[in-house]
Formats: sequence, structure tokens, C-alpha cells
Amino acid sequence: MELSVLLLLALLTGLLLLLAKRHTKAHGRLPPGPRPLPFFGNVLQMGRRGLLKFLLQQRDKYGDVFTVYLGSKPVVMLCGIDSIREALVDQAEAFSGRGRIAAVDRVFQGYGALQDPTFLFHSITANIICSIVFGKRFAYSDPEFLRLLDLFYQSFVLSSSFPSQMLEFLPDIFKSIQGTQRQIYRNLEEVKTFIGRSVEKHRETLDPSAPQDLIDTYLLRMDKEKSDPGSEFQQANLIHTVLSLFFAGTETTSTTLRYGFLLMLKYPHIAERVHKEIDQVIGSHRPPALADRAKMPYTEAVLHEIQRFADLVPIGVPHKVTKDTYFRGYMIPQGTEVYPILNSALYDPRYFETPDTFNPDHFLDASGAVKKNEAFIPFSIGKRICVGESIARAELFLFFTTILQNFSVASPVAPEDIDLTPRETGVGKVPPVYQIRFLSR
Repeated sequence: MELSVLLLLALLTGLLLLLAKRHTKAHGRLPPGPRPLPFFGNVLQMGRRGLLKFLLQQRDKYGDVFTVYLGSKPVVMLCGIDSIREALVDQAEAFSGRGRIAAVDRVFQGYGALQDPTFLFHSITANIICSIVFGKRFAYSDPEFLRLLDLFYQSFVLSSSFPSQMLEFLPDIFKSIQGTQRQIYRNLEEVKTFIGRSVEKHRETLDPSAPQDLIDTYLLRMDKEKSDPGSEFQQANLIHTVLSLFFAGTETTSTTLRYGFLLMLKYPHIAERVHKEIDQVIGSHRPPALADRAKMPYTEAVLHEIQRFADLVPIGVPHKVTKDTYFRGYMIPQGTEVYPILNSALYDPRYFETPDTFNPDHFLDASGAVKKNEAFIPFSIGKRICVGESIARAELFLFFTTILQNFSVASPVAPEDIDLTPRETGVGKVPPVYQIRFLSR
């Protein structure tokens, strides 16, 4: 009996290896990478290390451009600022297609653009987006508003979890059996229902001569192009565009702020230098303004370093090549997904002297002025750079300086005992839960 089992296992193993060899030959002009198994791709090599660590290990073996199989789907990974810039800027049109993230694809379906302090930072950032999209702000005690914030936060955490990383490898299996994805779907469908109600209210009160917000403007364009069956301006795209702006605009900025204040607790001497610059440039009798940024190089460097160190979207947003594309001696077939691994640029020791350490000096020259660094691409680069970059940068500066103008921060934990290890590292990085006290200055 044991011999029969061994023979069967040997036969199955040989069959898998044979199929893997044929599978690799079918995509023989793609960049090299770890050999996949049929159906499973490279999921077994990833194990419990997580997707980011697995990809960085493959970079060490195969170089800056390599192929990984997410299930049966080959995906090209770009590491380092040189390869990312060469693809997303030098060949911007070819690499401008939109890829899909399995954990949220069921919700967006190809549409869209994309005390513990969590509640505070969610509220202030979400209301900025609300004023642009809905033409209104919510009271922080509004139960509907609080529900939306909770749905966003839980969805971000779930989409960055290990089960969601497994979903990227084996979407055909996990999309039907994985509870994590079903919960994300339910969460964001509830948000879509809220957006749909808001769109209908906007339609009832729409004044073509005086649009009040993004939804009004979009509805007017929909009416203008209603006779064009191929128009992108349709109800489904409106709802998904609002959802992507609302989700991305709330979660990314609020998470960056949560990381930022955790880092201020960890490094109080840096917070003290920011306080000193705020006092010198702004004082205490007026609120910060965007015009102050140019006069506050240390604070700007700190904010840059928060974004670099937080590394909020480490594997980047997936792209897709729009045609058969020659790249660094390889041929990437039309429709192939490509991931620009932003972590590999933001933590590159060639551009950042101490990449694993929080160090604002990464962005200061010898005279104390802010210096540019071409590997600093937290919003990505190229044709699909984050559309909210300017808003996010403005929000981060104004919120960060306003809070530190009025408060110092303290933790019940000694700085040396504060752990910066992310709670989750997947599609996004989720900071650990922590407690913070805001003390009036």
C-alpha cells in the first residue's frame, strides 16, 4: 500500500513538473522568475512570508525585472527607480493600462479612478473629500458618517491581510470561498448604496447653471453625452469613481498621519524640531497656510520621510501593458499585468543612506534646504500617478502642522519601547494600533 502511494505521488510530481515546464515555455519571452506550478503558480514559494518579502527575495535572485505567476497569470514585477521610470515614464503609453487588485475587483469591476487616533485622522481627511465630492461636510457625531469611516478602515485592513495576499495568487479559488473578500465586498457595497442615494439627491436638486460639486459636474456631463453609447460618463462609473476617490482619499492620508504621529512619539527630538520651526515661521496667533511650506524645510523633510518610511502601497498599483511591449530585451504580451514595486525605490540604499531608519536628513542638503530625490515616488510616477497627490500633500502639511502648532504628543510607552512593525503588509501597510495623548501647548 505504501509503495502504491509513493508511486502515485511520484507520478503526480512528475506530471506537475512537466506541465510547469510547458507552462513556462508558453511565456518564454517574459522576464525570468521562479518556476511556477500549474494552477498554483508561485503561491507555495511565498508561504507565510507575505507577498512583499517574497517579491524582494526574488529580486535578489533575478534582478530588477522578473516574472511571478499569480495562479496561472504571469505578472511582471519592476523593482528600483530605474526600471520603474523606464517603464512608467519612458514607455508611459504602453504601460498605462489598468490592472486589477483581486481583493477589491469584485466591487470596482474595472470602474473608478482608485483614541487610538484612527477616528480623528479618518474624520478630518474624509470630510475634505466629502466637501469636494458631495458638496457638504459631516458632523463628527453623524452615525452615517461614522459607519462609512468604519467600513473604509476595516476594508483597508482586510485588503492588506494575508488572506487577501493569497487571493492575489489564486483568485479563482479564493473569490468563492474566502470570507475576507466577501466582507470587503459587503463593506464597499454598503458604501456604494450610500453614494447611489447621494447621486439621486443631487439629480433632484441639480442646477445646470451652478454645479456645486463633483457629482453635479459629472451628472451634467452624463446628460451631455447620453446619446453616445460608448461614453465613459455613465451612472456605474460615477458611483465607482466617487467610491475610489472617497476610499483612497480618506484611507491613504489618514493612514499616513497615523504613521506620522507614531513616529513623532518614537522620535520626540524630531517632533521638538518641528515645534521649533512652527513657532519661528507661523507662531501661535494664526493657522498654518500652504505658503508656509517653502519657509519650513525641516517640516517638509519630516513629511517626506514619513511618506517614504510608511511605504503605504509597497507593491504599487497594478498596471497592464496595452500592446505587445519590448522592455529590457524581453517581450511582454499585451494584457500582461505589471507591478511597480514602490518599496524597492523608497527603501533603496543607493538613494537613502539609512533606508530602514526614520531619518529626515534623507531630504535635506548640507545647507538645511529640502533636496529632491528621484527615488521618492510614494504617489508612483507616469500616466497613472495618483490623481490626488497635490490634495494629499496639502492635507498632510496643513493637518500635521496645525496639530503640532497647538499640541505636543505623548505616549504611555517609552519611545525606545514603541514598536513600528506594521499591523499588516499586503496591498497596503497598516500601522500598529497605539495610544496617543494630545497635550495643549
